[in-house]
Amino acid sequence: MKRIVFLSIILCLGINNISAAASLKEMLPRSTKAALETKSESTISREATVFYAENNIQNAFDLLLSIPEEERTPQNYLLLGNILHDQGKNNEAIFMYNKAVLADEKFYRAHYNLGTIYLEDERPNLAIEQFKKVVKLKPDYAYAYYNLGCAYIKIGDIKKARTEFLRAIDIKNTVPEFHYNLAYVYKKLKNEKNANLYLDYYNKLTGQ
Repeated sequence: MKRIVFLSIILCLGINNISAAASLKEMLPRSTKAALETKSESTISREATVFYAENNIQNAFDLLLSIPEEERTPQNYLLLGNILHDQGKNNEAIFMYNKAVLADEKFYRAHYNLGTIYLEDERPNLAIEQFKKVVKLKPDYAYAYYNLGCAYIKIGDIKKARTEFLRAIDIKNTVPEFHYNLAYVYKKLKNEKNANLYLDYYNKLTGQ
């Protein structure tokens, strides 16, 4: 599941309560707890991933919470974070993503999703920190450069935003939003020629 933050024409838009996340497991139904006692953690993890892929979110969530914290994988924490993020529980999601990073500092997906939440929450400097880690760990991840560009716009660094959008397009030139927002930064930089050029690319990709 991708966590991608897109700009409009002008701009796209930790757990503070750790005890809330720590007590999530207590929310499991008693029947679910009993049914899981005979399954191995690896089996539960695989089943939870399947449920998540099939959009059976509640069952995935219950299974993931049933895994003891010391046995959860970075992927387990990532999925828990994704579910909580989709529910609008950003603080709890941040907690889970940070747990994934603690389990594996090189797990770029957790850094990426942390970045998107920070961007949504109007914390662009924290977002930049996370997206920089992503591109260092996975230099070919176009969306990380794109969202890094969005974060730079948030702090008013238009030239750095331009650089990141160009990098995103160099890797993946078929995403309309990449071109649209590059046109926007060129317009901000008063480069009408390139602004119109990338706006034309955007229109072609969207069939306008």
